[in-house]
Amino acid sequence: MTVDRWRVLLPALWAGWLLCVALLATPAPFSALTTVEAGRVVGRMFAQEAYTALLLGVLLLVLERVAARRACAAGVGSQFSSGMVLCLGTLFCTVAGYFVLQPMMTAARTGQGVASFGQLHAVSLLLFVVKTGLVLGLAWRATRPTAASLSPRPSS
Repeated sequence: MTVDRWRVLLPALWAGWLLCVALLATPAPFSALTTVEAGRVVGRMFAQEAYTALLLGVLLLVLERVAARRACAAGVGSQFSSGMVLCLGTLFCTVAGYFVLQPMMTAARTGQGVASFGQLHAVSLLLFVVKTGLVLGLAWRATRPTAASLSPRPSS
């Protein structure tokens, strides 16, 4: 597959993954398990999601960088594209939402820390929603036609 095809496919798959986690996988354990057990299951899902998000975010950032350099070389855009900004935003939301807040949430459950578990959970949820929006933006942006696809092709 070409770089451009991966740039279209990966954001769509990632958006589907995030929506599945948010709308299907997270609520299901709370309907079948105790709150403590469901919290453990969901915590494990979000751990997997965070590492997947890091991998996909970095991969898409590299793909967006390649595309931006190509566009700049063709005289169409700059070397820093809006796709790169969206990728950096998703990486920020992942790092802040999971790798920074998760240890704070664990401490808050035991009564330590400056913020309550509910406050930290709300911030984490907000960062997940923002990340999902950024990934949906990447997917939406990837489907728009490029200048190369709009130019007439020679017929054979």
